This record gives sequence, structure tokens and C-alpha cells, in this order.
Amino acid sequence: METALPLLALLSLLIWLAIVVDAATGERFVKFVDHVALPDAARRAALPRVSVVVAARDEQRRIGEAMRSLLALDYPDLEVIAVDDRSTDRTGAMLDELAAADPRLWVEHVRELPAGWLGKNHALHLGARRATGELILFTDADVLFEPTVLARAVCCLDDDRLDHLTIAADVHTPSLWVELFVAAFMVSFVGWFRPWRMGDPRSPHTVGIGAFNLVRRAVYEGAGGHAPIAMRPDDDLRLARLLREHGARQAFGVAGGMVAVEWYASLGEAVRGLEKNSLAALGYRPWLLLAAAPMQIATMCWPFLAVFLTAGATRWINLAVVALLLVLQVALLHGGSLRRRVALLLPVGVLLVIYAYLRAVLLTYTRGGIRWRGTFYSLQDLRSTGAPAPPPAEKA
Repeated sequence: METALPLLALLSLLIWLAIVVDAATGERFVKFVDHVALPDAARRAALPRVSVVVAARDEQRRIGEAMRSLLALDYPDLEVIAVDDRSTDRTGAMLDELAAADPRLWVEHVRELPAGWLGKNHALHLGARRATGELILFTDADVLFEPTVLARAVCCLDDDRLDHLTIAADVHTPSLWVELFVAAFMVSFVGWFRPWRMGDPRSPHTVGIGAFNLVRRAVYEGAGGHAPIAMRPDDDLRLARLLREHGARQAFGVAGGMVAVEWYASLGEAVRGLEKNSLAALGYRPWLLLAAAPMQIATMCWPFLAVFLTAGATRWINLAVVALLLVLQVALLHGGSLRRRVALLLPVGVLLVIYAYLRAVLLTYTRGGIRWRGTFYSLQDLRSTGAPAPPPAEKA
């Protein structure tokens, strides 16, 4: 034990030092979209048409505000395509009411889900088929946009000759428990996916964030659209990987709170939310999640306790680990709505996330699949590539 604790402290220090240094050196590849200058009149007139594609299922609580924020975007050539995916509440009716008042909004209602498709992926696929823009922005039905963010993002995409720009959303949380969960999830996410490296052409790292995936339609269609990822619950991550495999030039961006979402309305909803894509994001390798749990406890929870329970050099090394974790969290939380003081409670959030991951693995294998938004998808089907794409929708 006397040897194990110093070695554990040193291992933790090396891991988090490497991540923090990598993040610091990789910052040059991150696009700070909120810093991009607004286009002048001449450039505004030349901006390409953007089609915003939204998939919605039972979103009546948020859909109205989200769609109004989209329609309020200060962008000269915009169309919004909302696909109502078999909603059982007033989502479809609310979308129809909004479309009647604004001709830029077009609504399609899905009554039946074809075999070989997840509902959201199928809805996004249909919306993209209907799109007429040179660029497509895939987003979720609960995301709020600052009016100038799309114009800034398109200018960034064009200036840097990108094919795909994804932007991290500011996550609004209704309670301290959800805030802790989100903060811990963010640390785990960036530690694994290293999104700051997405813009490095020499790096294999790529991410997609469902709140804001802006793509060139020609590149998206050249990669096969959503058909190759028809049965992927982690559709945003897999779309980014698919585009990278087809040579897309990509970048990860932040926008200083100009894209915002209430990720989950409660802690229970957050825990249930990870049932959908925990295994998919790791390629259906449950051993990775099972191995990650003790590693996270050892490197993200124990150092906070070890500061008080160890002595000498071991205590100082653990203190350095805690300092690195705090620095990383403060950097992640900068410009967002999450309070910085939650960084001190990281171990609590980590334990909540670990519980959610392990619960997701257990339920997926005991049920033989996942139940998401009222539809059950078997594990066998999820591991497949899905059915061929349906025929293209008619263009307007």
C-alpha cells in the first residue's frame, strides 16, 4: 500500500498533465465562433443558402421556443425543415402552426418508421433529402440560438475552407445535481475524444455535437448521408467520423453561449439519457466502460480525498492532480452557464456518471437492446448497418 498510493498519484498526474498540455497546445485548432466578425452587406449577399434540419419527437415543452430562435436567426438565405417523428403530443400541431406563419419553415410528419432505421436518424435523413441549401445545419429540437451565430459560423466555415464545423452548446441545468452530472460528463468526454484536435489534419480525432453540426451538402451526400449510420444511436459522433473517412475538412468550435440547450430536465432524465448511446460511442465494447469505472474513480475521485488522507510527496502529487482537474474544468466552463464552484464537487459528479454508464450496460444486455423515445431497438439490429436508404424525398 505504501508503494501503491504514490504510484497511483504519479499515474494520475501524468494522465491529467498530458491531457491539459494537449488541450493547451491544441487550442489553436479550436474555432472561436463568437469572435468571428459579422459579414458586411456585400458578404451577406454572397452567403450560401443554409437548410436547417431538425428532428423532433414529443418535444412540445421546448419546440416552440427552439423553432422561434431558429426563425429569428439573422441570416439572409435560410430554410428550416422540421421532421416530426411520430410524436404523440402536440409537437406536430405546434410545428404546423409555426409553418403557417412563416414560409421558411417546412414540416414533414413521419407516421411509420421503416425497418433498419433509428427514428432520429431517419428523420434527419428525410430532412436532408428535402434540403435545398448548399450547407445543412443539423440541430436538435430543444436548442436555442443567438441571432448572429449562424452567420458567424458560415463565415468561419468559408474562411477556413471547412466541410464540417461542430459547435459545443452551453448546457443550462435546472438543479445542482444535473450540473454536477454535466460537468463530470464533460471532463470525461473531452479526456476521451480530445475535440480540440479535430481541426488538426494529422489527428484521427473527430467529434460531432447534435446541437450544431454544420456540413457542406455535397460532402454529406458524397459520404452517403445518414444511410451508413442508420442504426447508430451516437449519430452525431458517427456522422463526424463518416465525414472524416470521406476526406472532410473539419473543426470543433465554441461560441461563448451563443448556442444553448437544457440537456436534461432532471438527474433521472440524465441517467436514463445515457442508456441510448453509452455502448455505441465505444463501439459496443462493454469492457471499456467496465474498465473505465475504476480508472475514473482512481484518477478523478481519489485525488480529492488523498489530499486529506495521505502525507508527504504523495499528498503534494495528489494536490497537483486536483489543481489540473480544476484548471481543466474552469477552462471547459468558461463562457458557459455552469457555475465554477461545481468543479470542487467533481468526485460526486463522476460517481453519478459512472452509475449511469454501468446502469446503461446492464439494462442494454438484460433487455437485449435499448428503448428510446417509445421505440425498442434490439442489440443485434443496433450492431448492424441498417436498411438501405429510402427513396429521396421530392424537392420543393
